[in-house]
Amino acid sequence: MISPGTLLNQEWYGSPQGREVLATLLHKSQQRRKTFGLLEKPMIGVHCPTDEVKYKVFLVGKSGVGKTSTVAKISGNAVPTAHSETPGIQTTTVYWAGQVKQLNKVIMFSLQFWDAGESATKKYDHILPACVAQTDCIIFLFSFVDRSSFEDVSQLITKMTTPKDTTCKIVIGTKFDQHAHSEITQRDIRDFEQNWKIPILKIRNVPDTEGRNHTNETSQILCVLCEHLWHRDIIMAGRSPSTDDLKDKQNFV
Repeated sequence: MISPGTLLNQEWYGSPQGREVLATLLHKSQQRRKTFGLLEKPMIGVHCPTDEVKYKVFLVGKSGVGKTSTVAKISGNAVPTAHSETPGIQTTTVYWAGQVKQLNKVIMFSLQFWDAGESATKKYDHILPACVAQTDCIIFLFSFVDRSSFEDVSQLITKMTTPKDTTCKIVIGTKFDQHAHSEITQRDIRDFEQNWKIPILKIRNVPDTEGRNHTNETSQILCVLCEHLWHRDIIMAGRSPSTDDLKDKQNFV
């Protein structure tokens, strides 16, 4: 587990170049994230070159914990107001940029989120293998108002990964806005992070009428996710990422 800002330059986001790049990911109001279709990409100016790296991210968690609403919030789509289990596999691509300190270079992270309904994975044998194949990161989700979903996370990590597994692992707690009904304490969070060396992020998963709060909340999650994915690549390569490493990620399908 690494501290925020270890690999990505946090000050870059407030620089003229950082604001210019982020403007391509947000609507003109700078308060809502743009959504990109299958064949769409952010239009970066020629005077601000970036390399693009692609990652596959699989979301895992108890049914109803908020996997679909988490992806919707992060991607800038409307957050569902009622629970409806995902029928099969749903994929969503989210773009986020960052300046890697070691390279002094701007990287555009293309994150492909995979979300599968629990019933579908049990009914069809091909669903789960398709989701875990070539996965770069697994996000384990729990709800702050459902302690059993938090206790399931440790079991899911043990079930889906091994000690030698190079897959990046992140945990996100949903429904963080419901403080009065929370069944998870700060000590629970601290003990988990110390035992597993995996960061726990928090998200509210509610429609946000204040766009700036929405952007700040999701930006923090994306920064942590991208930084841990980059750190994972450094460990796998056994050295600082080189141009060849970037080309390998760019050829990811």
